[in-house]
Amino acid sequence: MSAPAPSHLSGCTKLSVGRRPFQAAAGVQYLSGVREIPSKYKGVLLDQFGVLHDGKVAYPGAVDAVRHMAAQGLKLFILSNSSRRSEGALGKIGKLGFNPDWFVGVMTSGEIAHRRIGAAEGPFWSSLGRKCLHFTWSTRGVVPIAPLDLEIVDRPEDADFAFAHGTEAMGRGDGIGPVDTSIEEMNGLLQRCAVKGGVPLVIANPDVVTVSGSGLVPMPGTLARTYAAMGGQVQLTGKPDAIVYEEAMRMLDLPADEVLGVGDSIEHDIQGANSAGVDSIFVVGGIHGKELENVDLKQLEESAVFQELCREHQAHPNYAMPCLQL
Repeated sequence: MSAPAPSHLSGCTKLSVGRRPFQAAAGVQYLSGVREIPSKYKGVLLDQFGVLHDGKVAYPGAVDAVRHMAAQGLKLFILSNSSRRSEGALGKIGKLGFNPDWFVGVMTSGEIAHRRIGAAEGPFWSSLGRKCLHFTWSTRGVVPIAPLDLEIVDRPEDADFAFAHGTEAMGRGDGIGPVDTSIEEMNGLLQRCAVKGGVPLVIANPDVVTVSGSGLVPMPGTLARTYAAMGGQVQLTGKPDAIVYEEAMRMLDLPADEVLGVGDSIEHDIQGANSAGVDSIFVVGGIHGKELENVDLKQLEESAVFQELCREHQAHPNYAMPCLQL
């Protein structure tokens, strides 16, 4: 179970889409599959990793479930904490068997980060500077930042800000490509940022872990928690922050009470949906699958582990489903 987010963590904007305080729900309704989704919902916000696929293959039943929802006329929107830009998301899931035409749009946290840094509007974003310490991926594919015209630096002492897309490597200022870097080494670089002071950390993916095949891998949210605990300033650009929900709701063009969020993270998907004022389905077989593997989902509300997850993240789903299936 992940630890609660430190108070230093902050999102891009204050929550403004139907914000409501956490209230423990009277119960969680069990759904065996998407065919049981109540007809009052007209739009669905779908997470990717842990819901549609594991990063490598689509989950059994997920393609059929999405096809069914699209055929029923539901407006489907992918809302993902991927650190990559939105334009590649539909192409990737298309290779996994999902028809891109089933979705009305997609928004990733990486897209929000790219747009905000590029526009440099508002007190925080306009003050960032251009010298960047870049945390990125290597085996999962480097996230390019060349369009932002940033200067990648190798030393925290030279950085105006730090930018985290991944947890495998550090970008290099000499243009020779990323250098594989351990989490422990990254934490050492963050410590030097904290010592310097005034070096904000922009997180393009707030997830702490994500599914990858049959296991879990650390994500940039891990760096966010470490830096916040050091007293550093952290800026998130994805779920559960309101900014991604504002964009999704605008594109769906539906009232909040007709929208349903679907995700496997209590901290990000369910808390985000709660704060945005939309109902949610908790997909139990995702990142919390091991913790809840012996729980009777029809009695999920009675599980001490589930109750602790909800208290820890001040979030509570309306529905629970074992996985995305018919």
